Amino acid sequence: MNRAARISIIAISVVIFCYAGLGHVLGRTTDDKAYKSLTVYGEVLQKIQNDYVDDPNIPLVTAGSLHGLLESLDPQSSYLTPREYAEYKQKIATNAAGETGLTMSKRSGYIVAVSVVPESPAEKAGIHSGDFLESVAGFTTREMSVGQALNLLRGLPGTSVKVGVIRSGKAEPEEVDLVREKLTPAKLQPVKVDSDVLAIRVLSLEPGRAEELRTRLADAEKQGVHKIILDLRNCGRGPASEGIAAARLFITSGTIATLRGQTVSPQVFAAEPNKVAWRGPVSILMDATTSGAAEILASALEVNRRGDLVGERTFGLASEQKLITLDDGSALILTVANYYNSSGKSILEEGVVPTEVVRAAALDNADGSDDDDATTNSATQTQTPPAIKPLSPDDPLLKKAIELFKTPVKKAA
Repeated sequence: MNRAARISIIAISVVIFCYAGLGHVLGRTTDDKAYKSLTVYGEVLQKIQNDYVDDPNIPLVTAGSLHGLLESLDPQSSYLTPREYAEYKQKIATNAAGETGLTMSKRSGYIVAVSVVPESPAEKAGIHSGDFLESVAGFTTREMSVGQALNLLRGLPGTSVKVGVIRSGKAEPEEVDLVREKLTPAKLQPVKVDSDVLAIRVLSLEPGRAEELRTRLADAEKQGVHKIILDLRNCGRGPASEGIAAARLFITSGTIATLRGQTVSPQVFAAEPNKVAWRGPVSILMDATTSGAAEILASALEVNRRGDLVGERTFGLASEQKLITLDDGSALILTVANYYNSSGKSILEEGVVPTEVVRAAALDNADGSDDDDATTNSATQTQTPPAIKPLSPDDPLLKKAIELFKTPVKKAA
């Protein structure tokens, strides 16, 4: 280690020890755990400097520790180094709106695709929900936060980024090129699935989607539709406010959701009777690709006994993040509040549990092919199947929702 680096690490350690000691003596906090942790951190840093097998790269060690610190909180919290944050700001300043269409989180230490926007670069490349991203732009995601991955995937429309994808059932990554595009939010897709049943596929809850849904519901009523099915599978985009607005179209009274955090004043989002647009029966189709605002909508209907939730547990991403800049030019993307249902359950931690569990595995093999055939033919396929399949009469979730409508109608909230 050169002299400048040694002086730097000693100075950092001295500051840490002095800050911890002074804070403890002055009693600036009722809980001295933070100061004890700082003392331990300084001690570990000194041990690395003095005893590690090679001359350590202290800035790299520090950045790694900060990445680990944020990731230990939850999958959506991230640390951006000064270089990464500068790149992030540059992309915003140049209106680099090109993206790949992936909603992501972390699982088993790697970035995982939660949902995929239809007709996006990710879907065109054959990426499906549940696929792992082993690498992004040549960097392994094993030590990458969601914020870093998003930063690497964004860029100017028309530019490309290489991604190593470990597809479901495969062991080795496949490298694919994703050509960034400026995506247009998917519109609602209404499909009449029975004489008086309308299924509406909601692929995003971008701003304005709740008002579009209101219009569709009014049209459905005029056409003699008596029952609505909201298909929230692969719905992972949009602000929480849009999920709350959509829930208010169906719920006459009760609590939609509550937002709470250590430094965020609790907010209770209640139903508003004057905004109700549909009082008839309603069901929701959902699975692990359902996240964020869509989870708030699904949870509100279930807790207020407004309709059945058919499918599988949602992913669990209903939270709020805040960008916090630091003096050295780095930044934190920090989860500052979580959404809870009216029963007090955290949607982020528990997801939303269906009232009727139905697994869609049967739909994945609806073309009659088995896993072995798919593996054998994967190398010769010229096209990959879409991540989002069209609604089909054979869809087990759809069939179950229609069947439930034929049981005695539950009292609406």
